[in-house]
Amino acid sequence: MMGTNEGGTLHHKCPICLDTMVNPRTIKCGHVFCEECLKKALGIINICPICKEAQGIVRGNQPPGQMTWSSLPSSLPGHYGCGTICIQYSFSPGIQGPEHPNPRQPYSGTSRIAYLPDNYEGKEVLQLLHRAFNARLVFTVGTSITTGLSNQITWNDIHHKTNTSGGSHSFGYPDPSYLQRVKEDLAAKGIR
Repeated sequence: MMGTNEGGTLHHKCPICLDTMVNPRTIKCGHVFCEECLKKALGIINICPICKEAQGIVRGNQPPGQMTWSSLPSSLPGHYGCGTICIQYSFSPGIQGPEHPNPRQPYSGTSRIAYLPDNYEGKEVLQLLHRAFNARLVFTVGTSITTGLSNQITWNDIHHKTNTSGGSHSFGYPDPSYLQRVKEDLAAKGIR
């Protein structure tokens, strides 16, 4: 944001504090902020406050849990000729931290299963999902869309296939654009 002072000299205003820039810092997307404003903003979430481009790997607020996977011999519809990767996520009940919607309140545990084709692209997505899980990005604590219950562990905007069949309307296969979509979801969070 640019403006002029009384003498007509051009100066920049920080889009966060709306004051004159102090120690201006440019981030990789090209936006400029006061050094201290930028430090505070990126400390909350590692994305540009203007365009939302990830500035490295974003860190989430996913509760502690486990991600494991195994191979199944059967093929998924649309991915014949290869097996299936079965991902298991599990979370014990716990207490919400300060980064969650209701700090010090309990949340329920859960387990979820998801599926990928056991081929080159499926293995690539598996590794990206594993990195996202370690960055605490796959799940969060909030209100369940399906049950309406609060203080639940919920998906956090990274698409998963939770059925082996039934097509995209049933969160299953076939879905020809799924692997590309999930890679885009992950890239938006800095996982490439």
